[in-house]
Amino acid sequence: MRSVTYSMGVSLDGYIVGPDGEFDWTEPDEEIFRRWIDEMREVDVHLLGRRLYETMLYWETADQDQSLNDSELEWTALWKPLPKVVFSTTLTSVQGNARLASGGVAEEIERLRAEPGDGEIAIGGATLAAEAAASDLIDEYRAMVYPVLVGGGIPFFPHHKRRVDLELVETRTFPSGVVYLRHRVARPHQAE
Repeated sequence: MRSVTYSMGVSLDGYIVGPDGEFDWTEPDEEIFRRWIDEMREVDVHLLGRRLYETMLYWETADQDQSLNDSELEWTALWKPLPKVVFSTTLTSVQGNARLASGGVAEEIERLRAEPGDGEIAIGGATLAAEAAASDLIDEYRAMVYPVLVGGGIPFFPHHKRRVDLELVETRTFPSGVVYLRHRVARPHQAE
């Protein structure tokens, strides 16, 4: 069954966006950007909320930007053809290889898991992740923890008032002080 992953940059105090709506502190250096590229190679479909979709629209035409470096061009080549499902109550159309979700996140994930393929189903955005987490649909949490305290904003971890045990799968510290943490949801082993 295809894994559902939630991966975002996060401040040390737990926010993906600060109280002023800014996330400029997540600007990746070359090493971190390479890590994001490597992760994207494993994704078959990306689920996005409206805000993240609108932020990522730049990458739909970024290959026309002559100032992009090789890594940015590589990211664009991965992002642009990647199927995307956008969850929004206000958008009536989307661009690129995207479609508006026809149901809730649980229904979309169930449908995507039933399709052939073994690549990951990635979730972007805290609101969407909170909904998926509340239904116990996230298999892995991946946090790129930046050495900054922003004091509030949109939290990375959804508040769904239940305990979730995690297993550490991977950790990596970058020279910039950013720490990558990858945790898998600990699920009881099912009898065969």
